[in-house]
Amino acid sequence: MSDQKYIVVLGDGMADEPIEALGGKTPLEYADTPAMDRLSKLSEIGLVHTIPEGMKPGSDTANLSVLGYDPERYYSGRSPLEALSIGVPMKDTDVALRCNIVTISEDDVPFEEKTIIDHSSGEISTQDCAVLLEAVKSELQNETYQFYVGTSYRHCLIWNKGSVIELSQPHDVLGQVIGQYLPTDENLLRMMKRSYEILVNHPINIERKKQGVNPANCCWFWGAGTKPMLSSFEEKNGLKGMMVSAVDLLKGIAVGAGMGVAHVEGANGGLHTNYEGKVQAALDALKDGYDFAYIHVEAPDEMGHQGSVERKVQAIEFLDKRVIAPLTEALDKEKTAYRLLVLPDHPTPIRVRTHTADSVPYLLYDSTAEKKEVWNYNEKEAGESGNDVSLGYTMIDKLLEK
Repeated sequence: MSDQKYIVVLGDGMADEPIEALGGKTPLEYADTPAMDRLSKLSEIGLVHTIPEGMKPGSDTANLSVLGYDPERYYSGRSPLEALSIGVPMKDTDVALRCNIVTISEDDVPFEEKTIIDHSSGEISTQDCAVLLEAVKSELQNETYQFYVGTSYRHCLIWNKGSVIELSQPHDVLGQVIGQYLPTDENLLRMMKRSYEILVNHPINIERKKQGVNPANCCWFWGAGTKPMLSSFEEKNGLKGMMVSAVDLLKGIAVGAGMGVAHVEGANGGLHTNYEGKVQAALDALKDGYDFAYIHVEAPDEMGHQGSVERKVQAIEFLDKRVIAPLTEALDKEKTAYRLLVLPDHPTPIRVRTHTADSVPYLLYDSTAEKKEVWNYNEKEAGESGNDVSLGYTMIDKLLEK
């Protein structure tokens, strides 16, 4: 256990582009962020490129980068990482797939002509979605295909002796007719079609429609990959690390890296998550023998996918006021020496409602350093700083002063 503590606060998808409705500012520029503004005057800011050239911009590759794992070396697919987090016993011959339960249109047209409306089914609760998955599982599960419950709309399918095939991400095709994005594999396509038939008139969905909430009416498979092989975070960095996240992907990366995983009641990956509980879990870990805490907040990314400028700004303001402010206040009160890295993993611009591979702004603060700068933390000023980290997986070396 080290006297010096290291913390990453990651606002998933927080980076964006200038938006006319915000006076030509990005959500990060526009948001009221007094805690980050205070820290930025005492910090190094700059840009970091988290997505290797040629790789898809995703929270999987980007968060591996931020944790110091070169995605080109360690990445074997998104779903296997999520499978690790929920305790799925993967064999070397297994292929894991993400099984989102999404909202597609219920108009009277062939399945291929339906439209994907919502990748998160109105941020459905895990409790309700588990019941829906059980209905699918009872008919479609067999020795080849095994379903496992995850969190909210995000679940897992294990394909015994399966193939790592190209599959479309549902949040990339929102508002579009689904035909050209469906699996070419006949069995996966058959299961998707049958899942719609099973779920469209399920009592939970009938009730959701009555309440004006998006139904969770179709399984969508994507993110295929094989069993991951990550090296130990502690052996690699000499630090005992704790992951604080509501998202199975991040928990799975932590499990694969031998890190601790905090379980925070009410942390759901949405806008109204338990921010205070996440901060407390990180502080408790740092007092309890951990040297490194990674606080992941999904909300900015979800709001970007929803295309809501107002809610994305609110998510960033919540991150500032309900995570960064109380975290730094508590550490300062305890006179803890710490280094703090604040950044997104990737941009999720409102304009495109999905991830891009552009560089993201970082803020690196040292509680023991004495410096006075003039900048604020945002995309524009980070670019103007002249600091640029081209290999995202080396960013952790800056944090840990390696």
